[in-house]
Amino acid sequence: MAEETTVGPGGGYAAFGLRAEAEPIAPGLHVVATPIGNLKDISFRALATLAAADAVIAEDTRVTRNLLAHYGISTPLVAYHEHNAKVMRPHLIARLEAGAALALVSDAGTPLVSDPGFKLVQEALESGVKVTSVPGPSAVLAALVVAGLPTDRFFFEGFLPHKSGPRRARLAELSRIPGTLVFFESPRRVAETLADCLAALGDRDAAIARELTKLFETVRRGRLSQLAPELAQEEPPKGEIVLLIAPPEADAAALEEAELDARIEEALALHSVKDAASVVSAATGQPRRQVYARALQLSAGREK
Repeated sequence: MAEETTVGPGGGYAAFGLRAEAEPIAPGLHVVATPIGNLKDISFRALATLAAADAVIAEDTRVTRNLLAHYGISTPLVAYHEHNAKVMRPHLIARLEAGAALALVSDAGTPLVSDPGFKLVQEALESGVKVTSVPGPSAVLAALVVAGLPTDRFFFEGFLPHKSGPRRARLAELSRIPGTLVFFESPRRVAETLADCLAALGDRDAAIARELTKLFETVRRGRLSQLAPELAQEEPPKGEIVLLIAPPEADAAALEEAELDARIEEALALHSVKDAASVVSAATGQPRRQVYARALQLSAGREK
């Protein structure tokens, strides 16, 4: 890297006191990861791609314009978001088929993760357009590596349903996944979501990652039984939230019969047989069909 080289038309990497040559890029769709908070996290390859592209396809052009301006990049911007995707996608595919080099970015992080870029990539591939990844920041991975939870397997769910009933139902479906669960969540709903996680998944280790890579980054760790009541008593946190929850305990499958029966009896005191089976299955990791069959037996015994 030279101390004085150029980026492209009219700009440089001022934050570093360095500028990089904008090398020509091949025609096609270039999927470019951008910072999730700290602007210094962008790669030199990403900057060179953004500078050399014929246009940058952005979810929110205001956000991306700030990023490009910070690095002196003047590539034209094209808005592409969930509200105009159906109209814009044919025009973008036509440009790509004509030989354009377009860069796709999201507001922050890696495109296609909780944004509308998937269908554009899918149609580009179906049209024979080359799609290239320019990897970089990801809130999912940034949170996973600092959470202190198992990283060998994880499942990214994105945003859970906004209402408690559907949210608990979806959490029950995820309860047996043998990996760390990763969610995006609104600061306004995180306390309610933690309470639903405790009810649907049982008491597990968890982490709340907030404002990752930014000045006020925090990672709060603890059991769901600790975090849920604490968050319920506090003002909603500010900033972007990633919520991570540990997998079911390794010995869940070996739960003693007496302990399983005790949990079912406790749940039957509060719920119907069907709901009790769902609650106990989610909390213990036991197959729901097996728990339901045992709950029926115990319920019948109580009625005699």
